[in-house]
Formats: sequence, structure tokens, C-alpha cells
Amino acid sequence: MQFRKLGASDLEVSEISLGSWLTYSGGVGREQAEACVRAAFDVGINFIDTANVYGRGAAESLLGEVLKGYDRSSYVLATKVYFPMSDTDFGLSAAQIAKQIDASLGRLQTDHVDLYQCHRADPDTPLEETMAALTEVVRSGKARYIGFSEWPLATIEDSLSIPDVERWVSSQPQYSMLWRAPEAELFGYCQAHGISQIVWSPLGQGVLTGKYRPGQAPPADSRAASESMNGFIDRLMQEPVLEAVAGLAPVAERAGLSMAQLALAWVLRRSEVASAIVGASRPEQVRDNASASGIVLDEQTLAEADQVLGPVAAR
Repeated sequence: MQFRKLGASDLEVSEISLGSWLTYSGGVGREQAEACVRAAFDVGINFIDTANVYGRGAAESLLGEVLKGYDRSSYVLATKVYFPMSDTDFGLSAAQIAKQIDASLGRLQTDHVDLYQCHRADPDTPLEETMAALTEVVRSGKARYIGFSEWPLATIEDSLSIPDVERWVSSQPQYSMLWRAPEAELFGYCQAHGISQIVWSPLGQGVLTGKYRPGQAPPADSRAASESMNGFIDRLMQEPVLEAVAGLAPVAERAGLSMAQLALAWVLRRSEVASAIVGASRPEQVRDNASASGIVLDEQTLAEADQVLGPVAAR
């Protein structure tokens, strides 16, 4: 496993990180989740990403139980705040940030997270209030650094103009061979301001692994076949996308890679990306994904992949 510096922080994070969005909030059983976390540590993954809203605390609680068996200094832990935890608990007000960080730390069974992220921007709370509240979280020792996910560029710019507050070290956008929009503006702007990318859905929710075949029902044990985990995959399960992805198989084969390795190495080819977050329901998926760290794709492979997926990639 290779590591990259996370923005203007002193954190070194594994190129592949373990996420818990759909899987550990109820999508897979406790034993499976524990086995995946153990596999992550075994292959050198040190970066674990979660959020308070995943299962409304379920993912944090599970990780809190599993991670208490590991030395706290051996992993980098990230969580998020914004989405509703109840009918009255949501957003990025000072009161909510103060309440939700304490609740997250309780579920995670730790006294601090390494990275506290705003899951989305909050148009209903003054940006100055949010930044001041995040600054208090850091300066009180409850988080080491702050980040954001899927914020509009204009909001990021405005936040950086506020004086005497903590600075972002990370951005968490969706990014994959099928979703390339962050390349246009976000990557360059963030790099100029010491902000690294931690990308989610680098495997297109599993579509880029080749497990879903055009004209065929999804495998019974897959995310697309799971009612608890398939809510966001419809756009990627369209026949033109699946047909294009099927054309990626010979490209990966010629490069001596699995489809997952190809997709992850493609994301990690960008220096702006510090880590690619992968979800996993089985330990062997963790191991295959982790093996993508350090792979450098040659120009021919990149050109062939772009030719195959270019027509269906969102830019």
C-alpha cells in the first residue's frame, strides 16, 4: 500500500480507503463488516471514512465497536455532518455541529476524529457561522482537520475568504471513469489551496468492476440487487453504460489488471487525488481493491479506456 499526503495537513492516508456508506449501515451483516475492516488493516489501508447519517448512526456505531480493537494511532478516521439525523437535527449551524460531533465521537468510541467533513453545503446557515463552529471543533481537539463534500466552487471560494478560521484539507467529490466532472474546475482550484481530493464511488458503485452485464439481471449478491443498497445506482445501470463497460474488459486484460484495478488506478493517476474510497461486502473485494495502489497505467491503456468509455462518461 502506498500513501499520499492529505492536503496541507500532516496526515498520510492510504491510496485506497475503506468507506461505509451503504455497506456498514445495514447493507451487510456484522460479521461481514468486521471481516472487511480486518482485511483493510491486513493490506495496509489506514483510512476509514464514514458519516453520521449512514444508517443514522449505525455505520459509526459498528465502526466504533470494530475499531476499538486497534491502536488509535494506527488509522485515520473521518466522518461527516449535515444530513438529517432526526426531524429537527440537520444542517451546519453552530448548534448542530456542536451536537453532532459529540454524538459521532460517542458512537465511534473515540475522543477525536482525524477529519470532520461537511457532507454538503448548507444554504440556510451563514457560512461564517459554520466555519467558526468547525474551527471550535478543531481547536477543542475533537477533530484534527476539516473537509467538505460536493460543495459548489463559489461556496468553497467564499469560505476561504473568511479570516481566523481553520482551513480545509480535503474535498470529497464523486469521481470515476464514468463521472469526470470534478476535473473541469474543482481539482485545479483545490490543489492551488492545499486541498486534496478523497473520491467516492471510484468504481461507479461496482459497475466498473464488470459484475453487471448488459441484458442480464444483476447478481443476487450484488449492490444493484439489494433493496437496502441500490437506491443510487439506476443511472449507471443503463444499457449503453453497461455495454461500454463491457468493452473495458479487454483493455484491462491487455494491461494484466482486473477491472477494479484498472478503474482505481485510473482515478489515482491524478496527483490531486489523495485516496479512493471503496466499499466492500467481502474481504476479497478489499484485497483486490487495495492491490490497485501503486499501479501506473501507460498512455496506451489510458487512451483505450477513454475511447471505450468516453461516449458515456459524464464530464
